[in-house]
Amino acid sequence: MLKTKDTSELLKIKNGTVVSPKGFLAAGVHAGLRYSKNDLGIILSEVPANSAAVYTQSHFQAAPLKVTQESINQAGMLQAIIVNSAVANACTGEKGLQDAYEMRAHCARKFQLAEHHVAVASTGVIGEYLEMEKIRDGIDQLKPSSQNNQAENFGQAILTTDTVMKTSCYELNIDEKKVIIGGAAKGSGMIHPNMGTMLSFITTDAKIDSDSLHTVLKDITNTTFNQITVDGETSTNDMVIVMANGLAENQTLNENHPQWSQFKLGLQKVAEELAKQIAKDGEGATKLIEVKVTGAKTVNEANIVAKKIVGSNLVKTAVYGADANWGRIVGVIGHSDVSLQPELVEIYLEDTCLFKENSPQAYSEETATAALKKEQVNILVHLKNGDASGKAWGCDLTYDYVKINASYRT
Repeated sequence: MLKTKDTSELLKIKNGTVVSPKGFLAAGVHAGLRYSKNDLGIILSEVPANSAAVYTQSHFQAAPLKVTQESINQAGMLQAIIVNSAVANACTGEKGLQDAYEMRAHCARKFQLAEHHVAVASTGVIGEYLEMEKIRDGIDQLKPSSQNNQAENFGQAILTTDTVMKTSCYELNIDEKKVIIGGAAKGSGMIHPNMGTMLSFITTDAKIDSDSLHTVLKDITNTTFNQITVDGETSTNDMVIVMANGLAENQTLNENHPQWSQFKLGLQKVAEELAKQIAKDGEGATKLIEVKVTGAKTVNEANIVAKKIVGSNLVKTAVYGADANWGRIVGVIGHSDVSLQPELVEIYLEDTCLFKENSPQAYSEETATAALKKEQVNILVHLKNGDASGKAWGCDLTYDYVKINASYRT
């Protein structure tokens, strides 16, 4: 385990997974929805866990989201999340909704759970029906365990056009009890969340009340998953779920707990790392872009500017071509709906000032080009109009993005 720079009390678990927190199991199998790769997975808690979720704000919410919302709304608790890839089960009408209910019911029967303690998630092609016989047979094959290889099987089962699995895990001390937070996510295209990201699952053995868990998830989502963009497209299936089973046996966490800020920081770190990994793995991407905006009037305005910059196709293509065309950044800031004074704005590429006092600045093209050729490109914008700051993450736009999405269904 490695200490992070944020605090000596927060430890990053280098090979941690969603089964690192006490009492969590996982599994993944090939049910036949895809040609050969794992396509069905489960996260299972040994006991019912207080749970919270955020969902896409698309008008076309997929059937699994509706079933999951019903499960969580009934008692605020989950014990399992059953997930399939290949087929999104979105825009599939009444049959799709009944298939999602059957997916939940069969999982509950298999693992002897209450139906409302099961969440359902799907990802893949929109407008196709699930092959329910394969889903049922796949659920019957699942053998969850606390071993990391099963967490890896789960991580593989939720991928679509992703090229890598996304994981993050941190340990902290609450009430002299070891508390672990682990996460897994998928997402590569259709990433421009208006609530969360494609699919993200976070587990923790912390004891926390449901209302506080919902509040902290919503707050953290706004500064992590909501601050990434790959292609400006919001999915029908975006969802983030957090399960907290309390097996660490700390005193119940809420906003009045003396170590609340430490827990929130741990959850923030896991969510931010997952979000950045999704942005970096954008379809066809070669670089991660991080934009930090300071000196805004409000955090919301800082976040708006940062996300508009990483979401600009002109900025994204300039980064791909290693072209330090700061005019594209100026253009984005100029049409953002925020308060600013143009003569105060400064734009930096790492430590190199490109624009200041509403005028171009002398800089080395070689230095700027070198910065743009790195795996992570850092853009800093000073608005000098307040004390608030914000960040956003995205990726470059390449020829491969077009190739991938021109033949997605084939």
